[in-house]
Amino acid sequence: HVQLVESGGGSVQAGGSLTLSCTGIGSLNSKNCMAWFRTVLGKEREAVATIDNTNGNTYYADSVGGRFIVSSDNANKTATLRMNVLKPEDTAMYYCAADRLRCLGSRQKALDVSSYNYWGQGTQVTVS
Repeated sequence: HVQLVESGGGSVQAGGSLTLSCTGIGSLNSKNCMAWFRTVLGKEREAVATIDNTNGNTYYADSVGGRFIVSSDNANKTATLRMNVLKPEDTAMYYCAADRLRCLGSRQKALDVSSYNYWGQGTQVTVS
């Protein structure tokens, strides 16, 4: 069993920055992906960024590329999302996700919500 705990959400003005953190508790070994997704009320959950911890590859949604940076400390089972130049349209509930196998191998798999079996409780980000 794996539990993911997010922290770092909050409110910020447009153009500002926030950093989200996710810590995995439980049997999450080094062969995994850790990802960030977000949800806006009434819309489907969308991928933000993923890091493949088997090779260090990172993948980003087009809407955040160049502004957000995903990183991880796989030994400590943590993932971080540094969000820069935030826009009002980035306002959402952000979720950390992780999985061992289904997310590996391609950008499409890494950014697919169905590739992830473990989810955090979410943290709100509001940009005004």
